Amino acid sequence: MKYDSMLKEMKTGKNYEGAKTYAMTPELELYSAVVTASLSDTFYEKQDKRTDRIAELIGKVSSEFVARLAVYTRTEMHLRSIPLLLLVELARIHNGDDLVARAVEKTVLRADEIMELLMCYQWRNQSHNPIKKLGKLSRQIQNGLQRVFNRFDEYQFAKYDRDNLEVKLRDALFVVHPKAKDEHQQTLFDKIVSRQLETPYTWETELSALGQQTFESENKRKEAFRAKWEELINSGKLGYMALMRNLRNILQSEVSQLEIKKVADRLADAEQVMKSRQLPFRFLSAYREIESVNSAHTTIIMNALEAAVKYSTKNIEGFDENTRVLLASDVSGSMRCPISERSTILNYDIGLLLSMLLRNRCKQVVAGIFGDDWKVVNMPNNNILMATQQLYRLGNTVGFSTNGYKIIDWLIDNKMTMDKVMMFTDMQMWDSTGRYIKFEDSWRKYKNIVPQAKLYLFDLVGYGQLPLRITEPDVYLVAGWSDRVFDVLCAIDKGEDAISVINKIEL
Repeated sequence: MKYDSMLKEMKTGKNYEGAKTYAMTPELELYSAVVTASLSDTFYEKQDKRTDRIAELIGKVSSEFVARLAVYTRTEMHLRSIPLLLLVELARIHNGDDLVARAVEKTVLRADEIMELLMCYQWRNQSHNPIKKLGKLSRQIQNGLQRVFNRFDEYQFAKYDRDNLEVKLRDALFVVHPKAKDEHQQTLFDKIVSRQLETPYTWETELSALGQQTFESENKRKEAFRAKWEELINSGKLGYMALMRNLRNILQSEVSQLEIKKVADRLADAEQVMKSRQLPFRFLSAYREIESVNSAHTTIIMNALEAAVKYSTKNIEGFDENTRVLLASDVSGSMRCPISERSTILNYDIGLLLSMLLRNRCKQVVAGIFGDDWKVVNMPNNNILMATQQLYRLGNTVGFSTNGYKIIDWLIDNKMTMDKVMMFTDMQMWDSTGRYIKFEDSWRKYKNIVPQAKLYLFDLVGYGQLPLRITEPDVYLVAGWSDRVFDVLCAIDKGEDAISVINKIEL
């Protein structure tokens, strides 16, 4: 299904700054809302409003699309909370077959997501008594989770058997009632019930145990933690995400050169990067965390993170040496909202990083930032994370409005011919000068001058508003924070779109 057949009639409205916008179809709006959601407040929209909007949109699209979207957001976009919300909301309106159960089986990929799904179910069904409400669990969610329970071993269950969860692993077992596939698994289930799972060897348990010990001196304590980090690095039990989260601790513990090399080699290993399914901003967050650490080894780790993030762009297609590309990142005030309550990553960090990932693959590229004004920023394209940091530090130099039209007008005024114009934004474009210049008018003018030009709008927040019709020739919507958004670009070049990519997901 193509955009031109989906969006023949697009309703107009106004965005949060009062400028004219076009509404998306329910499928497009749901897609953009969920792949940019962390279930936290955004600049213009509170968490509850976003959640209610998603629930309302689910009722306007097919159940099959919702199920595929849940699997897509978990397996392709590498999000965790929002796919579970989709499953819970789908279970409330769909029954009569095993669609929800199949989607649950393909979406729940880690043992802790069993409890997270049940807590989400409890939250959306407004119960403060987990056991009472979970006793009325949707049959299809229960069936799906029964299959999921058969997937994990003792280590995976023990790793997430925590007392601080509202729905504990033992509670989940009682509610879901999985059937053991053999005697060994029945023994495992019995251990869950009796809370006798073997304590797993993880960095959390090891450091927690060490932290409870008493040392005769500060030097002895430092030596013990240095030895423990070296042990963890050599154990093979330190996961890729855990490794990135603890780079500062590893550097500050002053592990040996040999262990630093092992950490760097693992971070920069292409296979490990792909298996880890990290969102690109995780590399940026790790890079920022160690940037100021006083260690002779910091540069080695920073270089490894640069190598790691590059692997996420190696399969991008459609950017040969003759393709002329403009990359524009929105650094306006509304883009300076954290993506979640506990994150230091802002929405405009996502745009900056994705644009720099693309810039690394382009041969002819103009890149810059926009707010009140548009500013071209020239720099070498070898270091993606360093370039992102440089753009970040320049964010205050262009003002805080969202005058996206100035990018297009700059192209016209400078007689610049671009094949692809890519904008990373929250779509809240307007004219802060009071002249009421419309982004869509500027684009149409440029399109008349450069007929082959294509416009790609990367929606990073998902408010469900567009500054011009997607039905316009060569105008496309892409949304999300994952490097997998580049797969959508490849699909567009083949005549498809984001919705068709999602509809290819197997259930």
